[in-house]
Amino acid sequence: MTQTRKTIRFLLNDHKVELDKVAATDTLLDFLRLEQRLCGSKEGCAEGDCGACTVLVGRLAGGNLVYETVNACIRFVGSLDACHVVTIEHLRRKDGSLHPVQQAMVDMHGSQCGFCTPGIVMSLYSLWMSNPNPTNADIETSLQGNLCRCTGYEAIVRAGLAAASAGGQADDVIIRERETVTATLKGLADGARVEMGTASEKFFVPGSVDDLAELRAANPDSVIVAGATDVGLWVTKMMRPIAPAIFICHLDELHQISETATGHTIGACVTYTEFQDAVAQHFPQMAGYWNRIGGEQVRNMGTVGGNVANGSPIGDTPPVLIALGATLTLRNGDERRTLPVEEFFIDYGKQDRQAGDFVESLHIPHLAEGCEFAAYKVTKRRDEDISAVAAGFRIRVEDGKVTEAVIAYGGMAATPKRAGSVESLLVGKPWTAQTIASAEAGFAEDFSPIGDWRASAEYRALVARKLLMRFFLETTQPHENSVLVREAVA
Repeated sequence: MTQTRKTIRFLLNDHKVELDKVAATDTLLDFLRLEQRLCGSKEGCAEGDCGACTVLVGRLAGGNLVYETVNACIRFVGSLDACHVVTIEHLRRKDGSLHPVQQAMVDMHGSQCGFCTPGIVMSLYSLWMSNPNPTNADIETSLQGNLCRCTGYEAIVRAGLAAASAGGQADDVIIRERETVTATLKGLADGARVEMGTASEKFFVPGSVDDLAELRAANPDSVIVAGATDVGLWVTKMMRPIAPAIFICHLDELHQISETATGHTIGACVTYTEFQDAVAQHFPQMAGYWNRIGGEQVRNMGTVGGNVANGSPIGDTPPVLIALGATLTLRNGDERRTLPVEEFFIDYGKQDRQAGDFVESLHIPHLAEGCEFAAYKVTKRRDEDISAVAAGFRIRVEDGKVTEAVIAYGGMAATPKRAGSVESLLVGKPWTAQTIASAEAGFAEDFSPIGDWRASAEYRALVARKLLMRFFLETTQPHENSVLVREAVA
């Protein structure tokens, strides 16, 4: 029987915290500011968008200590068991003076009003630790999730370069104490089930995936929280209760990535960041797309499995997963069933998920030789924005004719959906501009998009048609900038 514990235990900067009164909806940001009086982390948006609340969270991944930037405003305290939370207040040189990243921000005039500065420093700090020789592009990527209304970023980028030049990583407090922190976190990760909160704020932290299956079966109406990049907004923006909640982002088994001859099988808690190397190696056509899913903090927290499981019609990964022929495995107790990702979505807010089910893993096949594939994301702004239309295309052309076509869109219907009529108008036809023009008639049969503040219905319908033509042009008129074209906002 799984041992049960009634407290959450983690490290906060340089001391251990043990809490016996935590609600399912308690956020890390509120805990830091209201309970600990650590007010460097700011609340700017309360939705993981502006980065003013950025902190580092260290966790054990396969026994190794990994630090990542996260948005404290949507990270729940209940998910921090056996973690190390590092805030701006912990940064310093060995002699107690300003940290090299902080000093660089001062020297390069990287701060004006200062509200966003702590979050920016934490993002640059994470980069400084992991990449001692960053390029401008590396720095810009690290700052994707940090909004600054004052500086225009040039001074901040210069600060990132200056901090890299200053070096000093060997003397950094986190580096010096790495072995000690690792040993402490291993001691805290005792494999026990955590059960806390009253009926209206109850939550669980399962000790293993088998324990998760048992908890889910006993609490079929529970809210499973992985990265919280969606559920966090239920709490901060919609004031929705989430109890009973089950926090699962700590489960090592659900972070596993395995490659076989047929493709990649990934656990439900594999984050966008964790899968990024596999994308770059095996699906380079999707690399630019992947790098535009949220900012770095969101990619560190958000999970591929969660993006599918929540069933959103504008989720970034379902269209490309459908195009690639991905499947998902649902677990219920000791039973499992596997189905194509496209069949998981039934209607708006409704998925093929029975009481007690949870997504355990996804399988993404390798792209077959001879297939063309592309992913597109159309947004109001380039970075860190929700898709107005997302698309995944895969076709096979043999002897000049289309023998296979899978075309999937997000943002065009109540669920992520294939363009079945368009596909049927392509298969068996020559891969030509005339065929594409003729196939556009199928869009009216496949989709009746709605209009909202992200895009009008007419715009979505137009974009869907033009993305297909763009895909055709990129597959038939390749040039040295084709990858860059695919990464750009349509």
